Amino acid sequence: MDKVARARKGLLVYFAALLPLSGAVEICMLRRASSIAEQPGLVAALMWTPALAALVARLVLREGFGDVSFRLGTRRAWGYLMAWLFPVAVGLLAYGTGWTTGLVELAVPESSSPALAASPAALFALKLLVQMTLGALVGSVLAAGEELGWRGYMLTRLIDAGLPRPVLLSALIWGVWHAPLILSGQYASGGSPLLSTVVFLVTVVAITYLFSRLRLETGSVWPAVLAHGAWNAVIQGVFDRFSELPNRWIGESGLLTAVFTLGLVFLLVRGRWSVRRKPLDEPEEVPALATW
Repeated sequence: MDKVARARKGLLVYFAALLPLSGAVEICMLRRASSIAEQPGLVAALMWTPALAALVARLVLREGFGDVSFRLGTRRAWGYLMAWLFPVAVGLLAYGTGWTTGLVELAVPESSSPALAASPAALFALKLLVQMTLGALVGSVLAAGEELGWRGYMLTRLIDAGLPRPVLLSALIWGVWHAPLILSGQYASGGSPLLSTVVFLVTVVAITYLFSRLRLETGSVWPAVLAHGAWNAVIQGVFDRFSELPNRWIGESGLLTAVFTLGLVFLLVRGRWSVRRKPLDEPEEVPALATW
């Protein structure tokens, strides 16, 4: 079986496993009709369904795990630095704009420390530091479940299958996968579930290009895992906590978040990509946006 046929068969098996697995978890979440913050166990289960689907596909087709690229790829440490700092940059630009223009009301969380309670800036800095370190590590454990499926399996199969715009296609699939919980108002809903879903999809498309470039240029899945974990920890764990929500301007479905994410990602992914399947592979130079 040639590479294209094998990749397409892998995608069929992957989605045949992913749809019932994630669908079953999302049905349970939708039936509870409560915010996903109140369903941590189901959230963890949902985030690991892409990895489980990829495992099923690998076992059924006897593909092995060599292409997952578990090596850290530390020779290209810039990928980890970019992954770590990107959500901080988006948060400061998007939420900072919202706070300073009055579009978003600043909401300072309560603190048991009198000193921190008296200094919102110090409290913000402390929470940001905690989420950028411990929060990002914990978040990466959950994010790994998605990334081992999306970027560790699906993305490379979409490329090998010869499908047009594989990164864009992977972004749309990832965004639609979130849609039921946004439309239900349980996740990232800024007041209008339909508008929130559309704006969230724009943000996801932008983020996918960054995560995909990190995965393909470093040859390792771990920078994408860190980027995903850090995004959830910093955006949800810090900037959302200091803002009055729901709000159509900020949050993962916020207009300001989408605009600044798009702008930053465009600067970071423009030009040519040096694609590696594994950290030690010789790079293959390909155009970025024109191809992906």
